[in-house]
Amino acid sequence: MLIQETKSKTNLMDPFSEELQISSMESSAQRRLEAIRSHLLPTNDDFGSIITHNKTAGEFYQGERYSVVLPEKLHTGKWNVYRSARSPVQLISRFPNHPEIGTLHDNFVRAVDSFPDYKYLGTRLREDGTVGEYKWMTYGEVSNARSSLGSALQNYGISKGMSVGLYFINRPEWIVVDHACSAYSYISVPLYDTLGPDAVKYIVNHADVQAIFCVPETLNALLSFLSEIPTVRIIVVVGGVDEHLPSLPQASGVKLISYSKLLSQGRARLQPFCPPTPDDVATICYTSGTTGTPKGVVLTHGNLIASTAGMSIPVRFYPTDVYISYLPLAHIYERANQIMSVYYGVAVGFYQGDNLKLMDDLLALRPTIFCSVPRLYNRIYAGITNAVKTSGAVKERLFNIAYSSKKQAIINGRNPSQIWDKLVFNKIKAKLGGRVRFMGSGASPLSPDVMDFLKVCFGCQVIEGYGMTETSCVISSMEEGDNVSGHVGSPNPACEVKLVDVPEMNYTSDDQPHPRGEICVRGPIVFKGYFKDEVQTREVVDDDGWLQTGDIGMWLPGGRLKIIDRKKNIFKLAQGEYIAPEKIENVYAKCKFVAQCFVYGDSLNSSLVAVIAVDPDALKDWASGEGIKYEDLGQLCRHPRAKAAVLAEMDALGREAGLRGFEFVKAVTLVPEQFTEENGLLTPTFKIKRPQAKVYFERELAEMYALLSKADPAQQKL
Repeated sequence: MLIQETKSKTNLMDPFSEELQISSMESSAQRRLEAIRSHLLPTNDDFGSIITHNKTAGEFYQGERYSVVLPEKLHTGKWNVYRSARSPVQLISRFPNHPEIGTLHDNFVRAVDSFPDYKYLGTRLREDGTVGEYKWMTYGEVSNARSSLGSALQNYGISKGMSVGLYFINRPEWIVVDHACSAYSYISVPLYDTLGPDAVKYIVNHADVQAIFCVPETLNALLSFLSEIPTVRIIVVVGGVDEHLPSLPQASGVKLISYSKLLSQGRARLQPFCPPTPDDVATICYTSGTTGTPKGVVLTHGNLIASTAGMSIPVRFYPTDVYISYLPLAHIYERANQIMSVYYGVAVGFYQGDNLKLMDDLLALRPTIFCSVPRLYNRIYAGITNAVKTSGAVKERLFNIAYSSKKQAIINGRNPSQIWDKLVFNKIKAKLGGRVRFMGSGASPLSPDVMDFLKVCFGCQVIEGYGMTETSCVISSMEEGDNVSGHVGSPNPACEVKLVDVPEMNYTSDDQPHPRGEICVRGPIVFKGYFKDEVQTREVVDDDGWLQTGDIGMWLPGGRLKIIDRKKNIFKLAQGEYIAPEKIENVYAKCKFVAQCFVYGDSLNSSLVAVIAVDPDALKDWASGEGIKYEDLGQLCRHPRAKAAVLAEMDALGREAGLRGFEFVKAVTLVPEQFTEENGLLTPTFKIKRPQAKVYFERELAEMYALLSKADPAQQKL
């Protein structure tokens, strides 16, 4: 089928009459077309479309510019299934220009053939621990290294289908090991370095891990429970020196060896590849979630290739691009970015491993592709806006004029005047190295204001996507040229999406003007299930193959998806109002004083309260201006004037964002300690663990509600 777009609705039937040349209104073909038209969803005036008949295909669908709408079932289903307008008739499962790529191994082999001498993996770290300029391995050199590693593992008895654990943060060796796993049909199992010993032990045993690659820092943790992980045969220490490695008891049955020695052994006795098929398992990614033990998400080579192939249609990289890798490789977001980089022959430079030194790494690498999460983008936004406000009246006015002018040009689809970049924005661009042409955001919703801010200040394409581990990463993403913010775009061409009614939250697919409901996904990107857990798999995937994400979405004009709620995180206040805390937290995240925010409420109280992990610099600067004396940050956080100042700025942001009265936080507790994985308050994807946060801050929450109750007893407990 074909889509044709128009602003006019007066010629809606012209294509049918011209193409089919129907002479009589009573013909069966004409009646069929009339019947289809009568079942179509109404199309927004701004995104008019024409339904068109293609003689070579028997399908009809309604186009909405970025998406098309199809019936769920051929004869009886509602027209509620959305697909990308780029591939409406057939879901993408292979790269359109390279359908021969069916596995991660195929993808890398083609990259090596196409870009053998191109830079691939770069690092600033030296073997002696010092930091210098980036040094690079080429695609060809990485190919040789993965052959040596895979051969060595095979020589030690690791065979096809066995699991290999990776227990260290981003560095080139992580990627080499992953390529070796693909070439020899091993299953890679990332082990989060921040999960702690108990979770690592659980995953190793649950996934029957046979070999583990680690670094000296994580080796000690492994050795502390070595007797409790009986499946492990070999431990490989990246960056370790054999002479300095501890000796293990022979009774342990575990071989301890350095990465460099394993490479040498494999090089001396190479083995032929054992290529996987698209249906073979590529990786088991364990998601910690907010409660319970980690769940192993089983992803095949076909899953990962389909997801990346779908995204290769709207997003294009080049061999001249440079990508910085600092997002955790244990997460699907970064894994997908790496697969895409291989397909396009991109150079990947790694950070030092210290987030505090990331800006220094950016200046040294000067990447052209920068992907991050809203948490960091919010910090960039707050840092720049705060700097502007304190720069003086003249500079602040110049920035505001430049920002408004450039933003208006972008919205109208015009090229902004370069004078504003020269006067204002080039200095901001330089903070990320000065060459970034593509910015990606994922893991949680990005505020529309922050999205617009990034587009204006960095003058590049900014794309927000939505996805999850269970869908091999991307479910939907924005299109280049779409200048409307506040949504996550149209479906990945490799999947289809529908919204399912959630009556208890008053969301239905029949809502007007925009359908709403739980986002469900189907297609070749959907995982094969949770490892060794059929019960939980059946809870999220129905008999028709639809994965229930737990997120609440809404279809905007043009077939764009907007995330509006979370099915599991919803709670009700005493007066019966439903609260979506993440939406409110995203509003308050723009406050200069707020580094992190935990909004809380329950059915016993009529107001919301919040625990704020403060931005130390912003709060100290405020205190200095106010003449407030304090001994440490904790004392400043407890100061009544500090609480009042933070709450006042949060209120202003809430009014600006149009929060409803009951969505405003009525009391805050300021804490100097950040929410982290180490203190159990964050998931590895930086989402707040709400049940744990409730327990952790139980005393603070009780004190805030007690104070509110004293101030207005009638308002609080209902």
